[in-house]
Amino acid sequence: MSEFSRAPSELRSVCVFCGSAPGRQPHFVEAARATGSLLALRGIALVYGGGHIGMMGALADAALAGGGKVTGVIPQHLMRPEVAHQGLTELIVVESMHQRKRLMADRADAFLVLPGGYGTLEETFEMVTWLQLGLHRKPVALINVGGYFDALLRWIRQSVDAGFVRPEQAHLLQAEATPQLALARLRGA
Repeated sequence: MSEFSRAPSELRSVCVFCGSAPGRQPHFVEAARATGSLLALRGIALVYGGGHIGMMGALADAALAGGGKVTGVIPQHLMRPEVAHQGLTELIVVESMHQRKRLMADRADAFLVLPGGYGTLEETFEMVTWLQLGLHRKPVALINVGGYFDALLRWIRQSVDAGFVRPEQAHLLQAEATPQLALARLRGA
């Protein structure tokens, strides 16, 4: 079994997908900070998209402030100094978005998802699809801040009811309301 496909025996590192924007409600950025702080406190390395703006920046800054190890993976086309975080433990520059996702997946034992837009959902569903196909066995959990993902969770139930997602695979994308509960869910997976 490759490093990519192994199931985590313990959480040494977690990849977090989240928005490069802060969102319009302060609780989104607060959840990003809480997630970064929690990972650092638990000694779990953070792997993320390498940005220093929006929720990404709040997440990384909180993990670094807590003494955590933070690895950013960013494509060359996003490397501009105003986008890339220059204060990380490690910043890896790759050629493409696909390489970015693959490297983040290789370096993580599990995935957490905070609110974000198209990119956040695309990254999330690629990891869920890879899990569904057996390409890895790493858990994926949403941090459903203020009910942000409620409509998405309804869509998953609708997809099961419509016969597009098998009932036994409906749980592949788990959800909890707080970073603490989501991390506990990943640890118990």
